[in-house]
Amino acid sequence: MTSPLTPAQDAALVAAIRQAEITTSGEIRVHIEDNCPTPEPLDRAAQVFGELDMHKTAARNGVLFYLAWQSRQFAVVGDSGINAAVPDDFWETTKEAVLNQFRHENYVLGLEQGIKMVGEQLKRYFPYDAATDQNELDDSISFGGQKPSSDA
Repeated sequence: MTSPLTPAQDAALVAAIRQAEITTSGEIRVHIEDNCPTPEPLDRAAQVFGELDMHKTAARNGVLFYLAWQSRQFAVVGDSGINAAVPDDFWETTKEAVLNQFRHENYVLGLEQGIKMVGEQLKRYFPYDAATDQNELDDSISFGGQKPSSDA
């Protein structure tokens, strides 16, 4: 697939991920593909979550932002550790904040806002520990159905 992001937009999203991860042991990824191959984007997000090995973080605190940009579908999903910690309405609130920006065609801004919201919750429940923390997952944006190589 051809990336719908310019190099500057890609870099801005990676920077947002890295900024959000500075104060937490949590991990954030963004996955973008043309069309969602499942009826529900949340199902596809869960599938991609597994393909990216996001469930293999030590604290089970990975979060995936999934966007099928041509079919205009979006989901955000977190692993069991972060899911158990955040308020019940957190995922829906985050999704709506992102979608509100998407409605105004502010796609990168929407993702950046969602990443920041997730980063704040990860910081609260999974604070950074310099003695033990390491970047467990690649920060780059993944595209299509292919598993990226890891630089973590």
